[in-house]
Amino acid sequence: MSNLDISVVVPLYNEEESLPELVDWIEKVMVENRFSFEVVLVDDGSTDRSWEVVEELASKKTFIRGISFLRNYGKSAALYSGFDAAQGEVVVTMDADLQDSPNEIPELYRMIMEDKYDLVSGWKQKRYDPIGKRLPSKFFNATARFVSGIKLNDFNCGLKAYRRKVIKSVEVYGEMHRYIPVLAKQAGFRKIGEKVVEHQARKYGVTKFGWERFIHGFLDLLSVVFVSKFGKKPMHFFGTIGILSFLVGGILSIYMIAEKLYLLTNHLKVREVTDQPLFYISLTLVIIGAQLFLTGFLGELVARSSTERNHYLVDKKI
Repeated sequence: MSNLDISVVVPLYNEEESLPELVDWIEKVMVENRFSFEVVLVDDGSTDRSWEVVEELASKKTFIRGISFLRNYGKSAALYSGFDAAQGEVVVTMDADLQDSPNEIPELYRMIMEDKYDLVSGWKQKRYDPIGKRLPSKFFNATARFVSGIKLNDFNCGLKAYRRKVIKSVEVYGEMHRYIPVLAKQAGFRKIGEKVVEHQARKYGVTKFGWERFIHGFLDLLSVVFVSKFGKKPMHFFGTIGILSFLVGGILSIYMIAEKLYLLTNHLKVREVTDQPLFYISLTLVIIGAQLFLTGFLGELVARSSTERNHYLVDKKI
């Protein structure tokens, strides 16, 4: 059992100017609230002096722990490494650009420990970002709420708090850091809360994210939902669609054959089946159906040979 109350995990990329101020701010809040704590700074392959600053801070402050990547792998990789190293009972994540306020940490901690939330996500209700960034974010969050069923207003907020068991039970990879609440829910942690948090105007540097993150975000959302529902039973998805496609194509083929026989029997003008667009539609549906069914079958073979096929999270034992 860890004897630390809080681990603060901070992924960073080219944030040399903000790091000293952020660390001092976190320390002030922790000392005032008498928390035992650590700060895990994960340098995601910065090209400025960020790592040198981390080393300088660690030499002066015993609660600092640092991890440095050889190159830029992305925020998910930084969070994964930070989660792996974290030892606190509550793990708080925040961005390094001073737009997340450490003053929110005590209440986030209380919500985890006293209100028994598994995860609490920040909601930057009032944002200082330009409208070109806010509007796509609103649309993205609305889509994520609809698809995941999790009623959060700001999935992408970097300020979140987790019960230690949560971050040790989910694997963050690719660009899935936006969907840790979804991954947590799929792992069985269903008490997910939200807290309105203060959004600070950027003080140093420029944003590291562009428009492409919204495109990647939607693709990642589809991926995480699909894998969670059908990762261990791909035949249920591909097989179902394949059978439906095959049946529709087959029924259309039978209809055209029956129609031709009826016309021949009644000595009516007969149009060649191969001259009808419906013939090619039905043929395409049959072929697609067979391919999807075989895809599901191959997916089942892969899933059954996976080492994760019987990986389940056990909560309690007697």
